[in-house]
Amino acid sequence: MTNIKLPTLSLFFLFSISLLSCSSTNLMTLRVTEPAPIYLESKGKTVGIINRTEPSKDTKTLDEIDKILSLEGKKIDAEASQRIISGLQTELIRNNGFKEVKIVEDSSVKNSGLDIFPAALSWETITKMAQQNNIDYLLELSFLDTDTKVDYKTTTSQASAIGGLKIPIIEHQATVNTIIKNGWRIYDTQNKIIVDESVLHKGVTSVGRGINPAKAIEAIVGRKESVLDLSYKNGQEYAYKTLPYNIRVSRDYYVRGTPNFEIAKRRAQSGNWDGAAELWVKEVNNSNPKIAGRACYNMAISSEINGNIEKAIEWAAKSYSDYGDKLALRYINVLKNRAHRNNILNNQKQ
Repeated sequence: MTNIKLPTLSLFFLFSISLLSCSSTNLMTLRVTEPAPIYLESKGKTVGIINRTEPSKDTKTLDEIDKILSLEGKKIDAEASQRIISGLQTELIRNNGFKEVKIVEDSSVKNSGLDIFPAALSWETITKMAQQNNIDYLLELSFLDTDTKVDYKTTTSQASAIGGLKIPIIEHQATVNTIIKNGWRIYDTQNKIIVDESVLHKGVTSVGRGINPAKAIEAIVGRKESVLDLSYKNGQEYAYKTLPYNIRVSRDYYVRGTPNFEIAKRRAQSGNWDGAAELWVKEVNNSNPKIAGRACYNMAISSEINGNIEKAIEWAAKSYSDYGDKLALRYINVLKNRAHRNNILNNQKQ
């Protein structure tokens, strides 16, 4: 392998830094709103939530074996299912604007008791439930399973004794990992369609250490409450999927070309994007096609920041079609995708 001398290596890094400092673009981020992954019309609508996690008699023995093998308490799955439904119901009431969110009780609706989707309820059953409970959507907790594993080991460490002597001691350590797996299904009772089927996984870990196995296994103490708290959060998380959400996206914009670009760069860095646009627009008819293309591209950025996606597409298209700016071509596709998602979002708001 060729050895690179230190002076040569230093020059390489200085050259790299110089290139970065001379970059023709800067990176900025902006917040955009995405449509809800699971759309449920809320105005005047009533939601029913049903717990389908209790195992049927035919599979109850199999379910009990599964509980023993995974070190689960007899009631933890049942309590976790109640907490997850509580989290879902609370968030749907708080954020979605439904007319009502109610719990639907039906002892005949059960499942296998394992972490698999049961067969979908028949539309005859769904229609009957909808009529009895006056609901437009039925959200089904199809299954819930908590799988717990214990990792146990011992390590040797040193302890100080009288006189400063070091004596070896054996430390016992128990790590308890619990995975909560839950499945959801949503029925649109009026249109007779299944809106969504989703599986969520969340885990919680606790660690205990001690001079004997009994002390180490104390890691299990408090595990139940941790599982129940996480279950509640799982219910909240599924409710959030029915809401629009915000993300941050990154965009490049040009900062070099003319003195106007230099000043606009500083205005943009200080958050004055309208002030930056006042300078960019002066360059859109520059006799240098490279400068004009960059200015048109930046005007597209300004339009997107101000929420005018159609105008942004026009500016980006002009940048590419009239001046051949390659960055603008990629940006056109990004903007068209955002326009499509905005249409979905606007339809959801109606």
